[in-house]
Amino acid sequence: MTETEIERDGAGTGTPVWITPLTPLSFLRRSADVYPDKTAIVYGERRHTYAEFAAEVTRLAHALRGSGVKPGDRVAYMLPNVPEMLVAHFAVPLAGAVLVAINTRLSAPEVQQILDHSGATLFVVDSALHPRVAPVAGELKTVDEIITVVDPAAPGDGIGSGVRYDDLLARGSDEPLQWEVDDEESTISINYTSGTTGQPKGVQYSHRGAYLNSFGEIVHSTHTPDSVYLWTLPMFHCNGWCTPWAITAIGGTHVCLREVRGDVIWSLIDEHRVTHLNGAPTVVTTIMRAPEAKTLDYQLVITTAGAPPSPTTILQMEQMGFRIVHVYGLTETYGPYSVNQYQRGWDSLEPEERASLQARQGVGMLQAERLRVVDKDMVDVPADGTTMGEIVMRGNNVMTGYYSDPAGTEKAFEGGWFHSGDLGVMYPDGFVELRDRAKDVVISGGENISTIEVEQAIVSHPAVLEAAVVGVPDEQYGERPKAFVVLSPGESADEATLIDHVKSKIARYKAPKAVEIVEELPKTSTGKIQKFELREKEWGEGGARIKG
Repeated sequence: MTETEIERDGAGTGTPVWITPLTPLSFLRRSADVYPDKTAIVYGERRHTYAEFAAEVTRLAHALRGSGVKPGDRVAYMLPNVPEMLVAHFAVPLAGAVLVAINTRLSAPEVQQILDHSGATLFVVDSALHPRVAPVAGELKTVDEIITVVDPAAPGDGIGSGVRYDDLLARGSDEPLQWEVDDEESTISINYTSGTTGQPKGVQYSHRGAYLNSFGEIVHSTHTPDSVYLWTLPMFHCNGWCTPWAITAIGGTHVCLREVRGDVIWSLIDEHRVTHLNGAPTVVTTIMRAPEAKTLDYQLVITTAGAPPSPTTILQMEQMGFRIVHVYGLTETYGPYSVNQYQRGWDSLEPEERASLQARQGVGMLQAERLRVVDKDMVDVPADGTTMGEIVMRGNNVMTGYYSDPAGTEKAFEGGWFHSGDLGVMYPDGFVELRDRAKDVVISGGENISTIEVEQAIVSHPAVLEAAVVGVPDEQYGERPKAFVVLSPGESADEATLIDHVKSKIARYKAPKAVEIVEELPKTSTGKIQKFELREKEWGEGGARIKG
């Protein structure tokens, strides 16, 4: 066939018509065909085969369209890791819409801000969470309808004015749909991250990026059709690192989990012989410290990020039968971007030395480009394990941009690479290790907390003159915010009062672990607060915080 005989598509891209755009929607279509009777989803007593999974996704996609959702519209979900949240990762894009998964720990004003900014037209919320957003339900600018999911495991005390999820499904049909998209670069989801200012930024993921990232998760976490994956990582966090699509692609089993509790996790591990789970180091700590903890008679893979697991933790988990896969990334990189790729040469090293090497952030994953560590002129720093620079990334595993924020997008991609804001070093073997953050974001249990946002909440108390917040060590969460506060002359306030005040202003998990009243804050000659001095006080000389 000659070039002139090749039929091209109508989009003007020059792509032959037999080349189909990449989308993770194709994963469920395939698994429903290949494994129709296999258990796809487990939640309590509920069981869904892959055929049933695909059928509910189809019905919900029709229901969304029947509810007025048009191609490109944003549909917001605020649910824990229940089956309905998993279904949404396929049904919303199958309807041609964009999924906006909202952090279940946010306060009502924060939720409203995301809904308004994204322009979501339909909002699906868990009944137990509905009372939290009810105060702003009548003030939403774009939401036409609120749908409530009632979970018998935690029904909540208020259903609200929206219709129930079952009523929404009743609007759908079983008519077959095409599990494909016209443009693989179109947006499949928007994930909000607070950044350093506390203002949410909508990180846009494409169908192509989600498709390719899923393969990276399959390869580096060693998933197979026999994988039994426990949902300890929130699906609202970077779309669960694209794992809703990855596990479905390989035909594994999703074990849903409403809340992360040590006793429940161990019960599900025993009942289902869980093979894989993901999460921040706090999840690893929860598993290790649970009274039910024991040594497994098989290997369970834990993929972790948010902060590097300590060498001691790695060794302890290995002794219990776990294998740690250490990854690193940001919301802007679909979650994991790099992996600590294990080297067989490390087998001969002393356990402590080997574990120390495993605590590094590593190299670009299979589907990603390599990591670079650059100076302010975008020149690679020497690979000496000492010279620090900023970590930058690019490729299919990087967001397409911030939603409705061209200026923010342009700044993030100065020089043609995404600027992580993280400082690290490059080793001679090509592995990267984080040394500090250019941003002052506190990473607590895998969640980003803006210190500026916390400071503003503290300063809003009438007794406070100045405040500075830094991350301090925490055994369970890796680090937690601590506030250093200067009171106004003649005013008084104690630690408990200020912490309670912060909790009334922003999400409770962002509140400082401790508040220290000081006479003054360390400042430069120009009046800028020197946070590194505060960090040194808490972390030791250098104020080092190594994060993943």
